[in-house]
Amino acid sequence: MALKNNLKYVLITPARNEEAYIEKTIQSVISQTVLPEKWVIVSDGSTDRTDEIVKQHIVENTWIELLRMPEHRDRQFAAKVHCFNAGYEKVKDINYDIIGNLDADISFKENYFEFLLGKFAEISELGVGGTPFVEDSSHYDYRFTNIEHVSGACQLFRRECFEELGGYIPIKGGGIDWTAVTTARMKGWKTRTFTEKVCFHHKKMGTGNSSALMTSFRQGYKDYFLGGHPMWQLFRTVYQMSKKPYIIGGLLLFFGYNWAYISRVERPVSQELMEFHRREQMQRLKKALKLK
Repeated sequence: MALKNNLKYVLITPARNEEAYIEKTIQSVISQTVLPEKWVIVSDGSTDRTDEIVKQHIVENTWIELLRMPEHRDRQFAAKVHCFNAGYEKVKDINYDIIGNLDADISFKENYFEFLLGKFAEISELGVGGTPFVEDSSHYDYRFTNIEHVSGACQLFRRECFEELGGYIPIKGGGIDWTAVTTARMKGWKTRTFTEKVCFHHKKMGTGNSSALMTSFRQGYKDYFLGGHPMWQLFRTVYQMSKKPYIIGGLLLFFGYNWAYISRVERPVSQELMEFHRREQMQRLKKALKLK
């Protein structure tokens, strides 16, 4: 397909100990029909072969740059933002239209970015775009998942949108990607997951620091501190009970939300964003109930 307006893009990839997957990501990017102007891979103190694998590809692909951050033991979600910001310093003076946050454990077909750039060219109000990610041969059911949310596995931002947001906000407990996309909508930008394409996620989400059951609890905990509506959480709990791990996953999601409430966990999002988020949830819930 012919690319409209010749949109240019840059990529930033925070990576920590991704030797098992980053080769797939690198091969996917260097095989693209439209290459980025610059790709900064930020090694977050990796102690495995991540840096070595990246260096092997820089010689023939000079538009790739490896930036190493100091080693550390703390694996807070905010570390991803600090890595991204370090990479952002390397690209902010480049002439580009789209900036992408790309995880180091995904792969995709050769025309993946050409397709997404085409969507930005077609939709002038599009601030954030991406595709579903496939994990274990499945992806989210978009009858129940917000099509306007864009997964953090690969988020592309129009430059003006990203700059208006002020970039990513470092939130210790997570929700960094969600906050950026939701704030973009709050500010009037369109955000969209385009289901015509997919990327493949090779490392199961939520398993970096905990078991699948603890992940459900922490997701409920995060749902609270990001301002989720209690009514929405109740329906989400019931829906999650129908998924593996059956019953217990939904219960832990519910307990996580309520534990955060009882603990009076401080919410890192603004009152304005929380109210916007809750309005969206109630609109989606009303729509879903009417469909049944």
